[in-house]
Amino acid sequence: MARMTQTEIISSLAGSTGATKAQVKSLFDALSALATSEVKKNGEFTVPGFGKLKKTHRKAREGRNPATGAVIKIPAKTTVKFTIGKAMKDSVS
Repeated sequence: MARMTQTEIISSLAGSTGATKAQVKSLFDALSALATSEVKKNGEFTVPGFGKLKKTHRKAREGRNPATGAVIKIPAKTTVKFTIGKAMKDSVS
């Protein structure tokens, strides 16, 4: 089973809502910008019906270069995790 491409998702939503493809694409762009700004500002963003984006901090750690086996230092960094909401988990299972 192949996953849907961005174009297929936009086309499907445009067909089911009656909106144009440009309007649906614009909505996705606005949602993405809103999620980015909220995660930066508040540390989390909830997407109703899907789950939550949450800013997390990874500690610095040691790793290994798989080619040589040499120990390398991996610096600390900030990442974003997405946690699936309970309703979505239950509906997919």
